[in-house]
Amino acid sequence: MLITIVSATPFEIQPTIDYLTEKGKVESPNLYVLEECKIRILITGVGMTLTALQLGLYLAKEQPNLLINAGVAGAFSKEVSLGDVVHVVSERFGDLGAEDKDGSFIDIHEMGLIKSNDAPFEEGVLLNKQADKFDFLPKVRGITINTVHGQSDSITAFKAKYTVDVETMEGVAFFLAALQTNTPFLAIRSISNYVEARNRDAWELGLAITKLNETLIGFINNFIDKN
Repeated sequence: MLITIVSATPFEIQPTIDYLTEKGKVESPNLYVLEECKIRILITGVGMTLTALQLGLYLAKEQPNLLINAGVAGAFSKEVSLGDVVHVVSERFGDLGAEDKDGSFIDIHEMGLIKSNDAPFEEGVLLNKQADKFDFLPKVRGITINTVHGQSDSITAFKAKYTVDVETMEGVAFFLAALQTNTPFLAIRSISNYVEARNRDAWELGLAITKLNETLIGFINNFIDKN
């Protein structure tokens, strides 16, 4: 069995890497064996483009039994707490499109350049239809952007246009790669900040990383035990 953990940066999953190094066998760089299960670490770099490139190269030569995207995210609602770990079950593009003459945003599906129901999209959304197999975390809807929101007016306009829960910079690329290659997948994110007027001092990045990795390590051990 091969599990591949996909992260934009190494520091987001460093505690998991440390755990695998200590508890498992290092078979080769970024490849560990834990109780006869192989676990590959794939660091893609930040953003959709680098994530799509690295996953495309990787999935062209490897067929993991499970892809796990792990990282931090921003939350649109304060109904979730900083440090909470969530299961992203849908994704969509958030800033791929055009700016209209009145300053409003027209997304790529509204422009007709990618039809909203062109596979694997459904009404402009990418769905993990096997999400219920991993029913251990609160489920949320994700949206992927190139520029993290940090200005009140743009956040208000964005929230009026889309009904989503968290934003990331890689999620849609991960979903596309998994869906297009029919690879089972799971996307987990820990909330490091709220999507609000930018205030870096209010972020809880350390807490988010700690909680993310506690969840990730627990999931890996439980998944191995069951399989």
